[in-house]
Amino acid sequence: MDKKMELIEISGASGGGQLLRTALALSLCTGTAFEMQHIRAKRKRPGLMRQHLTAVGAAAQVGRAYVDGAQLGATTLRFVPGQVQPGRYRFSIGTAGSATLVLQTVLPALWSCDAASEISVEGGTHNPLAPSADFLADCYLPALRRFGVETSFALHRHGFFPAGGGCVQLRIAAGTALREATFDQRDPAPRLEATALLASLADSIGQRELQALAEQLKLRPDALHLRRAPTAQSPANVLMLRVSGEGQHTELFDALGERGVGAEQVAAGLARRVSEYLGADAAVSEHLSDQLLLPMALAGGGEFTTAFVSDHLSSNARLIEKFLPVEIDWTQQGKRCWRVTVRS
Repeated sequence: MDKKMELIEISGASGGGQLLRTALALSLCTGTAFEMQHIRAKRKRPGLMRQHLTAVGAAAQVGRAYVDGAQLGATTLRFVPGQVQPGRYRFSIGTAGSATLVLQTVLPALWSCDAASEISVEGGTHNPLAPSADFLADCYLPALRRFGVETSFALHRHGFFPAGGGCVQLRIAAGTALREATFDQRDPAPRLEATALLASLADSIGQRELQALAEQLKLRPDALHLRRAPTAQSPANVLMLRVSGEGQHTELFDALGERGVGAEQVAAGLARRVSEYLGADAAVSEHLSDQLLLPMALAGGGEFTTAFVSDHLSSNARLIEKFLPVEIDWTQQGKRCWRVTVRS
């Protein structure tokens, strides 16, 4: 590494893998090197896990980067980016770790390249504490389109814990010129649609979930859907609720079924989260909120309303400010409404 190259020092003690993925994405986009210490220090299993190593390897390959410390369980990593290269890439996590988080790590570096790219990632497609493939398709990527990012997404195989084996593919158009975007409006009468996704489990499980969800959220019969994942290597169940509005962005909420947790319990937990979102005046859900910060910062500005300023959002904001000349602030506008603003 050139001794004169700027290197940002980051502590990863206050967050999980998200801080690392954000740092990797921004390093590729800005050409700025970083060293992160105390990676995932407060987690039950500190340090880099396999899905984090896949994200590091993907970023290194896309950005022709020098990496030091990319080892299982490592708590310190140095990343020195080179020149980002568009192209066709294929990455395999080797476990049920989240394939979507790997996609999100390298996507920002590729959307401004002068040639199109294609990325395929094998791993988990529906994971706890990670955006699902359906969330990407219905919520995250359509939100990016409002910034000018054009993509084409495909879910080729579902992957669930513990076997993984899923495959997602993303095609990214060349030469994106980002524009600012605002997410502060929501349809007062949104359409709600529920889907129960099943792999090697009885239809009756999904039907019970859908019926319970319909009773709690007053859904019509034509808004209930049962879907199968025939190529999945592990039995699984995911219950999803899509909130869409005329001319507004779409939100997707999901809940993974667990052994020993009844279908009605799964539905009740999901209904509670959806009701909290619909009962607030904010436009953006908690999970989408921190994911919007990066494209807004790279675009030079934007704003959105959200019901809750999470630790993920605040730690992500402070990290972004280390790499980019932006200020990210939030002000409370109501009991359950905060306006988050990104300014250059």
